[in-house]
Amino acid sequence: MSAHQTGSGTTGSGPILDVDHLDVTFSTDAGDVHAVKDLSLEVRPGEVLAIVGESGSGKTVTARSILGLLPETAQRSGAVVLSGSNVLSVAPEQLRQMRGSDVAMVFQEPSTALNPVFTVGWQIAEGLRAHHRRASRSELRTKAIAAMEQVGIPDAAHRFDYYPHQFSGGQKQRIVIAMALALGAKLIVADEPTTALDVTVQAEILDLLRDLRDTTGTAIVLITHNMGVVADLADRVAVMYRGDLIEVSPVDTLFSDPKEQYTRDLLAAVPKLGSTVAGSRKAAVVDERNRATAPAAGEERDPATASASTPTSVERDGDATASAREPVVVAKDLDIVYPGGIGRPDFHAVSAVSFDIRAGEVYGLVGESGSGKTTIGRAIAGLTRASGGSLSVLGHEMVGFKEGGFRPIRRRIGFVFQDPAASFNPHLTIGECIAEPFAIHRREMTARDRQSRVLELLDSVQLPAEYAGRYPHELSGGQRQRASLARGLALDPELLIADEPTSALDVSVQAKVLELFVELQNRFDFAALFISHDLAVVDMLSDRIGVLYHGRLLEEGTGEQVLGAPSNDYTKRLIASLPVPDPAEQKERRELARQLRVASGA
Repeated sequence: MSAHQTGSGTTGSGPILDVDHLDVTFSTDAGDVHAVKDLSLEVRPGEVLAIVGESGSGKTVTARSILGLLPETAQRSGAVVLSGSNVLSVAPEQLRQMRGSDVAMVFQEPSTALNPVFTVGWQIAEGLRAHHRRASRSELRTKAIAAMEQVGIPDAAHRFDYYPHQFSGGQKQRIVIAMALALGAKLIVADEPTTALDVTVQAEILDLLRDLRDTTGTAIVLITHNMGVVADLADRVAVMYRGDLIEVSPVDTLFSDPKEQYTRDLLAAVPKLGSTVAGSRKAAVVDERNRATAPAAGEERDPATASASTPTSVERDGDATASAREPVVVAKDLDIVYPGGIGRPDFHAVSAVSFDIRAGEVYGLVGESGSGKTTIGRAIAGLTRASGGSLSVLGHEMVGFKEGGFRPIRRRIGFVFQDPAASFNPHLTIGECIAEPFAIHRREMTARDRQSRVLELLDSVQLPAEYAGRYPHELSGGQRQRASLARGLALDPELLIADEPTSALDVSVQAKVLELFVELQNRFDFAALFISHDLAVVDMLSDRIGVLYHGRLLEEGTGEQVLGAPSNDYTKRLIASLPVPDPAEQKERRELARQLRVASGA
């Protein structure tokens, strides 16, 4: 057994997981990729070890090594000892038995982890069936429903027979967590388990994992880019950078006295509620642009140039002319209803919602999973039918719209989907995926022009040019998210709908992407609907914010009004549930959030 730092979990017991000099290299057409380099760490029963680092640092490869899920192209050395057996060398049948009873995994992207042709209940019961062959169908159903209830799926008995597409992104994440919890594994490897969850549900899931650890002694390896989640749940933190383990510290020490500069940079990049960083960046970009376009002394400004450099909404903060800009989206008493089908009631996803998005404005939409955020975004893009009220998009009425009449409008709208892995065609390269909008809406472009534009877009989202030839599965989650943003910007849209565009990004890359978003929004002055569960990110970017709850808009206003002085109890609970990168403060906020949940009856 290798010598490592001892954890703060159950003392006096040996490690349940001992990773000893793990080394993983992938063979690719472009050469070998050294993903994990001589990694050694251990986890004891009842301990939560968080592994952090930017996308591509080797976090997920480490997680998959623990379960023996690496592909055949991976060259491995060292040992991964789990409950006394080396995962890297055991027979396949023994490894299958270990998965579920000894170790379970919560995968990063629930849409790809769930099979779309089977109900979620069947998929949860499948794992139970593999380990409890004598259990009856009713017993398996009862256990699966209990697992769904444990992670907060409403009306679990009824929704047992629902398919994955009938759940929101956050609800699918909870289903994946239920699959991992169902068998009572001794070690849970959670790869970004709260990525798609709003802060209230995230707080409940973290409480669930914490209770599981405290009551059963379950160990947890938590892989995340959310430093607030780390502060809330972890006992120790391992920091990875380009495959190397550069720092391992108790959680309090890491946040108060990080040893490595990279760790300090990670912590400095964490967005905070009330931050003016993005506003400052916007102002700096606008000032630079205005200086570049300002006329010389005594020279009159050209009307075309003046139009091109119209101040953005942030620059005009407090200016009475801001409200005079033409709205590009106007919703009045908007209703969106999903038909229930045979024997199932209709689902009212959005009820009587009214708001507008003005030209050049970033409108943030927040709320828990299933509140209707993504449904509204898809309705604006013409991907979901509006049922009632009115929804005007770039002057086109969406209630009862005809696809043929809307197609010219759609080219003026960009969309960044919530789950980039599910939105990319796995058979196309990243370059081909980004170029798809050109093939549909700009057929006059030559192949050379398309290739040039793809490379420009990749560069704008901090991806190397050679990534154009890679396939989606060859990119990390954060890299796919950046590629998705590049595709959304391909047609220089007047309106960009960004559905959780930073959810899969580590904080350092997130900061770069947000800076890029600010720069592009100032340069091109497009309007944006920014959908997110990350209140700090929404606060940084948005001119106005709307809060949704169960399909209804509870309140709306500037960040200072909505997040600084909320008038609705639900908004107050959202804010209290936001994890912060400070273990001591987070402990106090956790208790406050619990009190608010109890007071609201949630």
